[in-house]
Amino acid sequence: MRLASFQITHFRSINDSGPIELSRITTILGRNDTGKSNLLRALHSLNPAEGPVSALSPIKNFPRHRRLSECTADTPVVHTRWRLEPQEQAELVRLLPRASGVSHVTAGRGYGPARWAGLEGLGDLSIDVGDAKGKIRKIVPAVKAAAEKLADELRAPLEQAADAFDGAMILNPDLLKWSEGAQLALAALRQALAAAGAELADKPAQMVTELEELSLSIVSDGPALARAKDWILARLPRFVFVDEYPALQGRQNIADYLSSEARDHLSSAQRSFGTLCRAAGLDPRELHALHERGDQATRNQLVNRAGAAMTAEIRRLWKDRPLKVRFNLDGDEFDTLVSDPGGAYEVEVGLDERSRGFQWFFAFHVAFFAGLRGEAGEQGDGGIVLLLDEPGLHLHPRSQADLLAHFEQDFAQQIVYTTHSPFMVPAGEKASVRIAQLEGGAGTTLSSRELAAMGGSARIGALFDLAQEPSAAPAEPAAVAEAAVAAVAA
Repeated sequence: MRLASFQITHFRSINDSGPIELSRITTILGRNDTGKSNLLRALHSLNPAEGPVSALSPIKNFPRHRRLSECTADTPVVHTRWRLEPQEQAELVRLLPRASGVSHVTAGRGYGPARWAGLEGLGDLSIDVGDAKGKIRKIVPAVKAAAEKLADELRAPLEQAADAFDGAMILNPDLLKWSEGAQLALAALRQALAAAGAELADKPAQMVTELEELSLSIVSDGPALARAKDWILARLPRFVFVDEYPALQGRQNIADYLSSEARDHLSSAQRSFGTLCRAAGLDPRELHALHERGDQATRNQLVNRAGAAMTAEIRRLWKDRPLKVRFNLDGDEFDTLVSDPGGAYEVEVGLDERSRGFQWFFAFHVAFFAGLRGEAGEQGDGGIVLLLDEPGLHLHPRSQADLLAHFEQDFAQQIVYTTHSPFMVPAGEKASVRIAQLEGGAGTTLSSRELAAMGGSARIGALFDLAQEPSAAPAEPAAVAEAAVAAVAA
């Protein structure tokens, strides 16, 4: 499934966001305190990766200018529209045959924990009335013709059964009610034929079978529709919402990590270390076991190879300067060291001594992206939608452009991210940018206008040119922020 659009209502600063159309990567651009994060928080609540879906707190989340008595469990919060892949359409039709023309489904929730699902374009349950009436008109005389061949004591009950069948099969606009009665009438007719020892000709007998199949399909439609809706909710991709990005420490103790893992009591830093090891292709248990056996040569070969692979990956992504990553082992102490081979002094320092921007980028790639690939393996790339709040906040404009390229080239998942930085707006994808605004009683709203159509977009484009021009001097952060605010507000 791919998320085509979403709409948030009655949540914090949002009265009604309006429908928000999405691309594979969608930017929500706006000034601080326009409610950008609230959009992501509400959307995340539909199917959080950490699960399960729980009730939302009206005290915390219902718009504060309104009375709490207005909020009920059914007050709508999230409405989403999803595009089905061809194989998903086929699977849905197997569950509900009349869904053959459905290419989009919907899902949503209110303040209670219950979620709902729908099938867009699913027509009302209907039958070919003329065909059904024609079959009934032919079956009744066929039964009476069969009764004419019987003795008097058998003829009368079968003729009465034919008349009862004719009356019970009168079509009712309530098809479910009609089908339930039709099943009883068809079963009674078969019993009467069997009791009389009579048989229908092939054609009317086939019509009886077809009416039985028709009534059964109608009676079964309700449960089939319920199963289809359950299938939609079960297939929904999980939302990963990230507003605080993990930090990686420059030094970790492998023995402490393994002990904490065995007790299921890993700290945040230890979890990040475990993800770093997976990204680097290292197994802490193997490293510890080699240390216990005194095989330092094999340990060093493993971490040297991992460091070389990590260096190649970081150099591909981090364009600021060609850094080198090296992993060092001292007993059970595991150090992540970074140096600048092209600098005046090739000083090697711990990861947590590098710039905040590089630490963020390294942590994002390793502890988030590498970990996400492991999660995605369970459901495939379409099984996760990333909701990122202000990614790259600490990065230089040129590095923010690198981050955008990272999104485009290395992530198969859909991404929705918020930003107030003009440098985090994809210059060639202005149609995927949505503008968040906070306007008085209207609350947070989003515009689907292309960025190119906005007043002030030329200034954003100029800032992009500055950010990507190698010879340009870095723009002052205050000037960038001022220009961005002016452009968004224009």
